[in-house]
Amino acid sequence: MTSDKALTEDELRLCYLPATEVMAAFRAGSLKPSALLDVLLRRIEAVNPLINALTDTYFEEAKTKALAADQAYADGSATGAMEGLPILVKDAQRVQGQRTTFGSLLHMDDGPEAMSDPMVERMLAAGAIIIARTTTPEYCISGVCRTRAWGNTLNPFNRDFGPGGSSGGSGAALAAGFAPIATGTDIGGSIRIPASCCGVVGYKAPHGRFPDGPPANFDRYNHCGPLARTVGDVALVHDVIAGPHPRDHDSLRDVVELPAPSSDLTGLRVAYSIDLGYRHIDPEVRANTLASLDVFRALGAEVEEVAVPWSKACDDAAMAWYNTMHYLRQCVWAADRAPEKLCDYTLFTADFVRNAAMDDVSKSWDVQHEMYQFFGALMEEYDVFVCPTLAIPAVTADHDPTDTSFSIDGQTLDPEYGWVLAHHFNMLHHCPVMAVPSGRASNGVPTGLQIVGRTFDDATVYRAAFAFEAGSGGWVNALDKRPQF
Repeated sequence: MTSDKALTEDELRLCYLPATEVMAAFRAGSLKPSALLDVLLRRIEAVNPLINALTDTYFEEAKTKALAADQAYADGSATGAMEGLPILVKDAQRVQGQRTTFGSLLHMDDGPEAMSDPMVERMLAAGAIIIARTTTPEYCISGVCRTRAWGNTLNPFNRDFGPGGSSGGSGAALAAGFAPIATGTDIGGSIRIPASCCGVVGYKAPHGRFPDGPPANFDRYNHCGPLARTVGDVALVHDVIAGPHPRDHDSLRDVVELPAPSSDLTGLRVAYSIDLGYRHIDPEVRANTLASLDVFRALGAEVEEVAVPWSKACDDAAMAWYNTMHYLRQCVWAADRAPEKLCDYTLFTADFVRNAAMDDVSKSWDVQHEMYQFFGALMEEYDVFVCPTLAIPAVTADHDPTDTSFSIDGQTLDPEYGWVLAHHFNMLHHCPVMAVPSGRASNGVPTGLQIVGRTFDDATVYRAAFAFEAGSGGWVNALDKRPQF
């Protein structure tokens, strides 16, 4: 049983063609939107039953829109930056006319949304075509991607493992070649975790760079953004969705000019930490991170290890914020309304939240302040900071985020946050972070790297990410590096 039999080698290459090249081919007339969509839908038909990355699908609507895009290119009326480009949207973001289930049985009968979230609205206005929604854990509250509503999403590189979460379906679908672009949200690493597990690229911009819908837009930990298979594709989406939006009070008004791709990092100062001062790191993640740092050196960067004085207090402070600012509204409301419909981890979280202290958030602010007193001063001396995205390649497909016996190399760790190095930069919410692949582990699962910038300095992060991708070779068009089904 292999999906490769369903498509020719040339068609498989189309499934992994970067969005920037897709758009160039559309404009040149060498590829029609309807032809690309046909190949992608055949890929989805063959492979999605194996990894379960999608929820609601909109194939017939997408076909109609693709044919309209064909005509627009033929008559010269196609002007959108994403005209005819197939995309996937996380099933936790609003799309006008579509339901949003948030991965929960509680919302399966909800009606269609009255309007789209700003990010989605702008992609649609630029001509993008939504072909499906992607899976997420219930209410986006976990790094796993398993729900009672939609089942379990599996990692395309090794189906014994998960794709990460909460934008797990987006990461898995990109790795499997379902579309060139997918959307995500990130309140504790939910874009970057699946980017790492699935060997793709994900971007957590400074909070407010990409306008978001209510009420998440008011949460400083929260971000929406793109996942893709290349840094250039992330940049394409960035240019489409960034900028102030009248429905988002927190949206930033300045416009960032992104750099052109280059492999020259001469003079770039890179600080790195393997463990953020306290994480237990898998040996293969460590080895791949160190090898990636050699790529930065080879490109001309000055690379130095730094001691990071952080501790488990960061995890506790982040959890205090989530409990009161995010989980309180969703999990407790859901548990009070229909506990019989919820996942075990949602009920666990609701019980945990009920025991939160009134001053937990104010205490978390103290920790955030201490973290930035170190990091802000550090970034006066360096241009970017690099660390792994995760402590391990991925958790297993049946990982229980409530299992208190969870361990790495015999060391018992928190089952939800003990393997993640991402939420720290949600706490430092204005620091941009690009998650890029750093290699593969012996089990076939990818590993990932975070490139962190100074507050609001998107351009330097893109410069470093473009060069690293070029220097490491990427994987997007190398058929021997894609998941083999």
